[in-house]
Amino acid sequence: MTPEALAERAKINGVELWALTDHDEIGGQHRAAAAARAQGMAYLTGTEISVTFAGETVHIVGLGFDPDNEALKQGLYNTRNGREQRAREMSDSLAKVGIHGAFEGALKFVGNPELISRTHFARHLVESGICKETNEVFRKYLTEGKPGYVPHRWATLKDAVTWITQAQGIAVIAHPGRYNFSANAEYALFTEFKEHGGRGVEVVTGSHTKQEFIKYAETAKEFGLGASRGSDFHSPDESHTDLGTLPFLPGDLTPVWELVAGRIQA
Repeated sequence: MTPEALAERAKINGVELWALTDHDEIGGQHRAAAAARAQGMAYLTGTEISVTFAGETVHIVGLGFDPDNEALKQGLYNTRNGREQRAREMSDSLAKVGIHGAFEGALKFVGNPELISRTHFARHLVESGICKETNEVFRKYLTEGKPGYVPHRWATLKDAVTWITQAQGIAVIAHPGRYNFSANAEYALFTEFKEHGGRGVEVVTGSHTKQEFIKYAETAKEFGLGASRGSDFHSPDESHTDLGTLPFLPGDLTPVWELVAGRIQA
């Protein structure tokens, strides 16, 4: 969806403070801020940076940064740079099991090969009738051990946190309940994140269970982190949770928006 369409949907659903957090990209920030103003919503700049940590892909959200910061823009460009080659290798892998033209099909859903991802392949496989829904695609393809899977090394945790903080934003660990970490590896993630200057963790999000709300509320307190709340909404057909429909944060936490109050665009 366009920034304008997302802003309109957010407003209709009762959202008061909105952030557009595209993956590894901040090109839509000025449009999103203008769209939020047009809808009478407050706005925070945002992005979601792909990071490799302990062999897993982790997402680090940036909030309240300067969208014109050159170091951040260059870092995100470098992060995106390997996507096209990876996508072509994914397409070659799918061709070996009889699914041809997947790269071209996926590209229809993104336009820019720098931003192509597994999600765009999933949309193509659904449109082509190979699978009924995107969840089925990920069960059968594109994940480790399945046809179409190609690993990619992203930015380091230190890189992502540094880019965000040097651009006057705050870094937040996105949806920690989604990662396949042992207790020790998760503790290492939070410890290193905090050491690099990370400030928040997503507690209430569309991909967390109620039990995970409680777990990561305790984690936020343990590590002295602000608590984030966001839908992780991608599109009406693919997201667990619509914009503006999540429960509130537990009351004894420090919301991340209090940490970036001076960066909110009213």
